[in-house]
Amino acid sequence: MSLAPRAVLVHRTTEYEELVARYGTRGQAAFVLASRGRDIEEIAARHQGTRRALAEVAAAVPPAWRQARVERADLERFLFAPEDVVVVVGQDGLVANVAKYLTGQPVIGIDTDPGRNPGVLVRHRPRDAAKLLAAPGGGCEELTMVAAVADDTQRLVALNEIYLGAPGHQTARYRLGLDGDRGVVEAQASSGVLVGTGTGATGWLRSLWQERGGRLPLPSPTEPGLLWYVREAWPSPATGTTLVSGRLDAPAALTLTVESDHLIAFGDGIESDALQLTWGQRVRVGVWGERLRLVG
Repeated sequence: MSLAPRAVLVHRTTEYEELVARYGTRGQAAFVLASRGRDIEEIAARHQGTRRALAEVAAAVPPAWRQARVERADLERFLFAPEDVVVVVGQDGLVANVAKYLTGQPVIGIDTDPGRNPGVLVRHRPRDAAKLLAAPGGGCEELTMVAAVADDTQRLVALNEIYLGAPGHQTARYRLGLDGDRGVVEAQASSGVLVGTGTGATGWLRSLWQERGGRLPLPSPTEPGLLWYVREAWPSPATGTTLVSGRLDAPAALTLTVESDHLIAFGDGIESDALQLTWGQRVRVGVWGERLRLVG
């Protein structure tokens, strides 16, 4: 007998909850904010809006379905099942946080704070949840993801971008090469390498793209292509600045060989979940085989 679908509601701790946890009581949190010229009421109102949205979405889940909730901090310990429908209730970044844990499950993004969130990935309102859950597999966009795979089997997957560099964003030393470039590599010293998707083209990747004059066309979120940029490459007798940007189309990959004591690779701004790379290790970065199925 097949299991009924399960709606997995993904959310995160609100700013209000974090403040109360830090200072012990609402009153103490309000006092600290007031001393800094801020009013806790605005933050409390956003908290209440988020809780109302979560309750409205939970009430929209069909009665015959199973239901689970998972907070962002617990995602790495949560086991998603093939029959799950993932409902992200919060900000755009929360969709990116959950994407790397999925294997084809449809994702519905619910915006809890329209006007403050760009709404690129959380495209719907709480009132739309019942209609979307009635046909969760229809109208999905398949968004390209990026992966870094090290030679010791460490793997990192991201929806927006992967950064490779030194902890603390200091000088990273490595050798950079491209598939299909007849084995040509360049020794570099830089502030790191950023490899991003079309979805990431609305964030960190876009700032580098603009800084370089926008010469490379940005991929769309569904294209199996990536853009990569070397940040602040330093020319010296031992390091070059020739390979500093480009496009990667699947199945091509960018290869980085570590020539520092310690480099890291992290995705979507989550530095706490990083690959740890040491001298001589090699890591390949390219389009990931899985895609995020986002309900449009």
